[in-house]
Amino acid sequence: MAYTGNIGELVKKVEESRTSRVGVHYPRMTQEERRDVLEKFHPDYNTDGFRNLKVGVNKGARLPVEMADVFETWSRLRDRKPDLQADPVYDVDVLIIGGGGAGAAAALEAKAAGASVLIATKLRFGDANTMMAQGGIQAADKENDTPAIHYLDVVGGGRFENIPELARALVMDAPLVIKWLEDMGTMFDKKEDGTMITIHGGGTSRKRMHAARDYTGAEIMRTLRDEVLNKGITVVEFCAAVDLILDQNGRAAGAVLFNLETEQYLSARAKTVIMATGGSGRLHYRGFPTSNHYGATADGLVIGYRAGAKIIYADSIQYHPTGGAYPPQLLGLLVTEKTRGLGATPLNIKGEQFVYHLETRDVASSAILKECHERKLGVPLPTGISSVWLDSPIIELTHGEGTIERQLPAMMRQFQRFGVDIRTEPMLIYPTLHYQNGGLLIDENGLSTVENLYVAGEAAGGIHGTNRLMGNSLLDIIVFGRRAGRHAAFVSKEMSVPAGLNLDHLDAFHRELEATGAADGRVGPMLLPHYTHR
Repeated sequence: MAYTGNIGELVKKVEESRTSRVGVHYPRMTQEERRDVLEKFHPDYNTDGFRNLKVGVNKGARLPVEMADVFETWSRLRDRKPDLQADPVYDVDVLIIGGGGAGAAAALEAKAAGASVLIATKLRFGDANTMMAQGGIQAADKENDTPAIHYLDVVGGGRFENIPELARALVMDAPLVIKWLEDMGTMFDKKEDGTMITIHGGGTSRKRMHAARDYTGAEIMRTLRDEVLNKGITVVEFCAAVDLILDQNGRAAGAVLFNLETEQYLSARAKTVIMATGGSGRLHYRGFPTSNHYGATADGLVIGYRAGAKIIYADSIQYHPTGGAYPPQLLGLLVTEKTRGLGATPLNIKGEQFVYHLETRDVASSAILKECHERKLGVPLPTGISSVWLDSPIIELTHGEGTIERQLPAMMRQFQRFGVDIRTEPMLIYPTLHYQNGGLLIDENGLSTVENLYVAGEAAGGIHGTNRLMGNSLLDIIVFGRRAGRHAAFVSKEMSVPAGLNLDHLDAFHRELEATGAADGRVGPMLLPHYTHR
């Protein structure tokens, strides 16, 4: 029993109101209410945490301070220019930077199209946010649903700022992605007759969330990783890309890799490059805890931007409403949205629900911040922070005993490790830094604004507008990973070996830094969070 003392007394408020809340639907917010709570409480609307970029192709763009600081850095190659004209260590048709779900999907499609492929990944193959995704993957494959309805949900959830062609590609490919994954062995939840089980997520008008219990990302990554290895695709681990190589025509033509174990710099030449480096949660915007893995330090954005790739919506960050808050060992841990999809409700210190449990993530997070900081109705914790309850035991009352153990086994075990049984005790939650809504601008094939440089996964921007719905990230890494892999392989077949390899773009970027004084001695990309070096 982790809830003792004052917290133990406060749990009683939740228990007292529980039976009266079963079957009662808290009203959704009006558009005016949603706009008001976002503008007052969502971190993206607080101008203090942002500044304008001083250099590069998007000079003047508004970015979170922490992101702007890693964009405006000296290259690690500033005083160390490798000989790019010598034989490269690696020479392939398609170089994929990043070993998560997007990189693996891209590799499989590029290989299937006949290209030679190399995956270079900073950590181990599979160390990525994909592995940590829990709740599910969206696809409109039921009789009462269509990709068109899915599209409306995506665009509405994205505040109508999505690039239409990207949102269309996402939803149209979705049913094909589910079949592709299933054919490779992904074990989605099914009924006894083999029908796919689907549930709601925040902001969805249909039940289209496919899941593998509450470890969907891990199951998808298991499938992709096994398939990559079975196909004999070369994977180089602990080799981070520190800068892109361009050819004489300014096209992406490889990357300089840094081996974290030997501390050697290695060159990789390629006809096309796919950036699949993931997000940036480990920059800890505004000091928020994060659900992201240790490698999520915006490396792909930094080196892509230096090479001239444009960014879009990089000032839009998603704070997941249900991050672990207590016990302290769980701070920032993602509490999957599937928990709310099954009916768990957010409650304040009085045991009162204060927001519809399936509001979109931006609205739900803002409502929690309001409850904790303006209304002062959060649950005070011994760690000095405020939180709210997420009443998970109501799931058992609504769906029957054993539902949590069947549907949320990973979540149940995570909390059990620290003395909380979520079948009988509510969770304590607070928003956690979860996802980078924006990134490098792409088209429907994943191509960036730099020729032959593709981007897939969380490093790409424009797909989700300025707010992503649950289950569309696992979807987009596969949709755009596959599209980028196919297109990059096709382009590479039409190309000769890149000539005139150079790093001239770094010299131009450094001149801008010198002229503005922006870098202030910082070197990037970061590679690992600062606290991992202690």
